[in-house]
Amino acid sequence: MERADEIYLIDMWRIVVREWRWFAGTAAVVLMLTFAYLHASRSQWEATTWIQLGQMGVTPTGQDPKIEPFQRTLERLETVAFQNDVLKSVGVPVEAPEARLYRRSLKLEPLPYANMIKIHVRAYSEQDASQLASATVSVLQAIHARLGAQPLELAHDRLREVEANLKQARADQERLSREASGGKDEEARLAALLLASANDDVRALEQARSDLVTRLAANYTSATTMPWPIDAPEGRVFPNALLTWGMGALAAAFLASLAAVARHALRRRHARAPAAVRMA
Repeated sequence: MERADEIYLIDMWRIVVREWRWFAGTAAVVLMLTFAYLHASRSQWEATTWIQLGQMGVTPTGQDPKIEPFQRTLERLETVAFQNDVLKSVGVPVEAPEARLYRRSLKLEPLPYANMIKIHVRAYSEQDASQLASATVSVLQAIHARLGAQPLELAHDRLREVEANLKQARADQERLSREASGGKDEEARLAALLLASANDDVRALEQARSDLVTRLAANYTSATTMPWPIDAPEGRVFPNALLTWGMGALAAAFLASLAAVARHALRRRHARAPAAVRMA
């Protein structure tokens, strides 16, 4: 079997040598087409960025603390309406070639456990790719800011209310403490009973205030952010010159060999035709 393969390769080599003009011509045409493709194709650059979804620490227990559920955010990023808002924010017409490339190249890599989404976008220049990546984050941040504005305002209103009640409760506590220590016997006993209740109220309000302050801290309540700078390599990602030339060389070798074999078969066919006529 190995000997047969060796003979076949030798035969192929002989055919290529015999039909070298067809082999060289076909290979040259394919390589010229590869060269033309590399120079005619519009170069593309890619930018990558990360989005960390915001969360609301004041969300009731048992509910998703994120400003917008993770899956809903992914679906929003994939909608045409959202992508059009991004394009409009940077002044790109929604029907322009740049817009079509943005929609086609937008890729999302969700990391639910890290509460993050990795975004890839392409454009016809490095600067445009970075700008579109930044605009994607900015538009989502604006949407999430609107969604979280009312719950955050209500939480701050609740905190101000608790602080006002705490201030009043402490004032009552001080007044009752003075009455319990300096009043008459009956008044002092009544003030002491009321003071015990006031102390409980102060502790409860202090606990409520501490809980709200903790939930509104950056560890629990945060806006949607871009945790790291945009990554936009200087080199273009399309077309890849090395890969394109490699594929072009393989295609040239294959098609040139095919052309040489086809020419050889045609030559043999023409050579057999007169012999068949003489035999007839």
